[in-house]
Amino acid sequence: MVISADPRLGQELGFKTWMRIMFSKLKAAWARVTGGRAAGESDATSSIEYQGYLIRPTPYRTGGHYQTAGIIEKNFADGPKQHRFVRADTHHNRDDAVVFAISKAKQIIDLQGDRIFT
Repeated sequence: MVISADPRLGQELGFKTWMRIMFSKLKAAWARVTGGRAAGESDATSSIEYQGYLIRPTPYRTGGHYQTAGIIEKNFADGPKQHRFVRADTHHNRDDAVVFAISKAKQIIDLQGDRIFT
């Protein structure tokens, strides 16, 4: 059974080849929709407290690597405030990105303190 011709190669595609190409395209589309996470992988990462601030690492997958990102929160008299950060650093796995995001958040807190919320 011949499905179609591949004009780039000048040859006909068989059913199995066509199915493999279509599956590959569907898989890529699904990865874009889910942000590249596998079925069992979630965004949930535990928060840690540091000098009265709550640090939540939130690395995300981009281009096959994990981007350093996180949220720093603190409760004030007028309510909680958040500071979101994203850094250019990338990592090969999520665990390394989480550890680095926590260390980067601690550095931001040490250098800027409450000024990050202004």
